Amino acid sequence: MSFKAEIAKNGVMLNVYPDSIGSKLSDTIKMLQRPELKDTFSLVYILPTFFNSDLDRGFSIIDYNLNKDLVSERDLKALDELNIQMKFDIVLNHLSVASPQFKDLLKHGKDSKYKDFFINWNSFWEGHGTMNDEGIIIPKEAFLNKLFMRKSGLPILKVPFPDGSEQPYWNTFYQKIDDDKNILGQMDVNANSELVWGFYEETLAKVKSYGCQILRLDAFAYLHKEVGQTNFFNVPGTWDYLNRIKKIADLNNLKLLPEIHAEYGSYLHKEVARHGYQIYDFFLPGLIIHTLEKGSNAALIKWANEIIENDYKTVNMLGCHDGIPVLDLKGKEINGIYNEGLLLDNEIEDLMNLILDRGGRVKNLYDSEGNKISYYQVNATYFSALGESEEKLLLARAIQLFMPGIPQVWYLDLFAGKNDYDAVEKAGEGGHKEINRTALTLIDIESSLKTDIIKNQLELIRWRNNSKAFLGNIKINDSQENEIIITWENNEDKAELKACLISYNFTITFNGSGVNFIKDY
Repeated sequence: MSFKAEIAKNGVMLNVYPDSIGSKLSDTIKMLQRPELKDTFSLVYILPTFFNSDLDRGFSIIDYNLNKDLVSERDLKALDELNIQMKFDIVLNHLSVASPQFKDLLKHGKDSKYKDFFINWNSFWEGHGTMNDEGIIIPKEAFLNKLFMRKSGLPILKVPFPDGSEQPYWNTFYQKIDDDKNILGQMDVNANSELVWGFYEETLAKVKSYGCQILRLDAFAYLHKEVGQTNFFNVPGTWDYLNRIKKIADLNNLKLLPEIHAEYGSYLHKEVARHGYQIYDFFLPGLIIHTLEKGSNAALIKWANEIIENDYKTVNMLGCHDGIPVLDLKGKEINGIYNEGLLLDNEIEDLMNLILDRGGRVKNLYDSEGNKISYYQVNATYFSALGESEEKLLLARAIQLFMPGIPQVWYLDLFAGKNDYDAVEKAGEGGHKEINRTALTLIDIESSLKTDIIKNQLELIRWRNNSKAFLGNIKINDSQENEIIITWENNEDKAELKACLISYNFTITFNGSGVNFIKDY
């Protein structure tokens, strides 16, 4: 295995928008070229404003060409010269109303080549419901009750056709009307159409040409839709689609990372891993906060041992561009049997309320009638969620780096970012996520690099990124409930974390590769 391939397998991933640092991706590259960040990251996950998009901070894709306002071919070359590989998104379930395909539908209506590229709600439900006064088929109650909603009301957007009619098209996620009264939305694609699969083939080849190594499958679980089933992770349809995507990915030498939020007790993470895919460790962010606040290692160790015993291949994180997951930690009843969560319901409530008390915002899920049915995630910077304690943040980072999987580092966590309430207010309704997306200037970076919390995080990350110990085997050692002891060993390289969950002090010991040290933090 080449040096580049080996370090990528072992390495740490930076997570940014192209304009998270400065005003475009070249500014992030300038930061990575600084001596303080030398050899700190092996991968960078660049969020999809990398491509042309118009809504939902990049996840409403117009097309997968480079967004030339933020990204250049020179940037891709510079990242390659830094031995930094790339991770991108493909948003499988939907495209923007401004995509070439949907614009063609708007222009030509029923005569459009792309008429079946998207899902006409009435065509889908024909024969399975009743037409209301607005010309929309309301599915039979048994079907409607199975739908998994991401917003209140039916998941549709009325589309004006050239013949003067308005046709309802499936729109699971966002829609809004801009200042010029234009309708914006993310329109669900129809995976029964071969045109859609041709588009996927074209897109995977394109992102590979940019240097992509890992491809995150955003919203893949919503792609398969069938009358009589839910619209979320249908079986076997979802697996059929995933397998078909994997064949295309294999042709392009891409590693797939399906993105899915579901209760732990649903065991969907086990199913995805069992089928040979990497999984996102959405459980870790909440578990670490719980562990540090309660001074108890029980839940975290249970999860760590499950990863090890089942050999899950994970990408883990503290913060990210989205929120801190809480729904994911819950148990769930399946076929009359209750599968326990990683935390009890009252522990999850405590966790959520703690983050809210520290200034977080909450995102909920709804049923088909617009009633709130569940909390989903809490939006906050990870530093603010930890009470803006530098000791807790540094220990949280150390635990993350010692957990199994590729560590993904949100840029704002790296620089101990605080909740941005002004950004939330400026964004208006639905702007809760902006609390954790503050753009940093190069002057901000210059100043932050002088602080201990940033210097210590970078020291830990650089060492983790380059240590061969983490290519070996992990052991969760026996300890007191208020301690965590994790060891990695690979031939002569051995790394150990020993942490106190009461004082937040920890020690890292390393032996091997001509370097030996014991360091207290």
